[in-house]
Amino acid sequence: MPLQNDTPFVASPLRPASEKDRELALVLYLILAALFVASLVTCNLAFRKFFAWSMPGVGYTFEASVGLLPYPLTFLVTDMISEVFGKRRANDVVKAGLAASVLTLLVIWAAGAVPATGWSPVTDSEFDHVFGQTVLAVGASMSAYLIAQFLDVRIFHFWKHRTGGRMLWVRNNLSTIPSQFVDTVVVLVLLCLVGEIEWGLFGALLINGFGFKVLVAAVDTPLVYAGAAWFRRRFGLKHGQEIAL
Repeated sequence: MPLQNDTPFVASPLRPASEKDRELALVLYLILAALFVASLVTCNLAFRKFFAWSMPGVGYTFEASVGLLPYPLTFLVTDMISEVFGKRRANDVVKAGLAASVLTLLVIWAAGAVPATGWSPVTDSEFDHVFGQTVLAVGASMSAYLIAQFLDVRIFHFWKHRTGGRMLWVRNNLSTIPSQFVDTVVVLVLLCLVGEIEWGLFGALLINGFGFKVLVAAVDTPLVYAGAAWFRRRFGLKHGQEIAL
């Protein structure tokens, strides 16, 4: 099927036929949203730690943030929600992730402001060493996150209309890959500007981070297909059709 579609694609939303189906759809949406928020908050809390992996037989050392490990899951989830529940619900999840990140920042700030007791297993200095720069670091991460996630949802639905609701692999990859590149560039630039990492590491971290995300985007395509196929069978969705909650 050619990518160019002369007639704009409009999928009539499917309203679950029964209250039981509606409740199931809502529960599944909330589970996906919870996975998204949990992955995002985990990334924001852990990504200041970097690790190195010497790739055997290649002679190359892969260096990246540990926050890179769960972050691609956020794009997998937004693509799944975009495909099954639509653009509005995907944007709602992105906004929920922003609210959760802001709350996390406020809690960490408050926790750092109160003095530790003499018997506290974690001292003030230890807490500050791990979370002291979290506000700046997470602020940079959140800025990149907002740009990349909204871009991902927008591009996903652009390709969904261009392909008439088919060729899921096109919108899954052509939305995730460019938005992941934007995310990687923006967060690294901001982290360099606030002094979290040195500019000399920018190139290697960009190649490693974006390369890892592209690999994950390719690997998760079968997962998106499997998930979308299950939803279509369970709820009687046509190709490109979305569940109206």
